[in-house]
Amino acid sequence: MTQAEFKEQRRSRSIAMTSDERDEFLRSERVCRVASVGGDGAPHVTPLWFVWDGASLWLNSIVRSQRWVDLAHHPRTAIVIDGGVEFSDLHGVEIEGLAEQVGDVPRTAEPNDELAPIELAFARKYANSDVFFPDGRHGWLRVTPSKISSWDFRKNQALQTPR
Repeated sequence: MTQAEFKEQRRSRSIAMTSDERDEFLRSERVCRVASVGGDGAPHVTPLWFVWDGASLWLNSIVRSQRWVDLAHHPRTAIVIDGGVEFSDLHGVEIEGLAEQVGDVPRTAEPNDELAPIELAFARKYANSDVFFPDGRHGWLRVTPSKISSWDFRKNQALQTPR
């Protein structure tokens, strides 16, 4: 999916990441925060590891978690991935979309051609390995963005201290 297929970012475009910057950021960052809505309407936000394939964000979640239950009933989600310490260094991406379960639940070792490249990327990113080991407790959720917003305060010259 190209950036043109996402809902266009309308605000703060001067500090938005380019599509290449966004993709590199999403490939390198390790933790996202996933927002879901519980059955009682209460928000629920949890940190989670993820993989970005250039078109979708893939989440490997425990299938008995509140997050999984919430997203099974209400698949609409918002996810934030951010970095930086000082205000002038803050940068990140917010993704809105629908979460869909992919593959067997929970994930077994049964081969799955659709998940093979995602599981390889996940294993390389988090285990420094070329082998993904399903544990029988997790499953895969794919979030295909309907909207992506990004920000990089390092692009705002007014926030940079003169050297």
